[in-house]
Amino acid sequence: MTYVDGFLVAVPKANIEAYKSLARKAGDVWKEHGALNYVESLGDDVPYGELTSFPRAVQAKEDETVVFSWVVYRSREDRDEIVAKVMADPRLQGDEWKTVFDGKRLIYGGFETFLEL
Repeated sequence: MTYVDGFLVAVPKANIEAYKSLARKAGDVWKEHGALNYVESLGDDVPYGELTSFPRAVQAKEDETVVFSWVVYRSREDRDEIVAKVMADPRLQGDEWKTVFDGKRLIYGGFETFLEL
């Protein structure tokens, strides 16, 4: 079974095009280093829930949208090796992302796949 990293972040609507550009670059780097799949999705039907919701999870503001992303790997071991290479890649160094979204509200985690249909 595969291994998946999932990400959730609030992005100011004014920064969507800049985020898309940054995501394209990041996706190319991830894939180049061995990721099987890299997906970025803009929130379209993500209501603000009374108790829990995607927007609540990242403290999204009125002028922000939620972005849900994931990266697929062959295994946890591959993921660990690929992420180390990605984090060391000079194309993703620097603070460019800080001007696009608030990294303090980024949620991420690794997930072991148990079912693929």
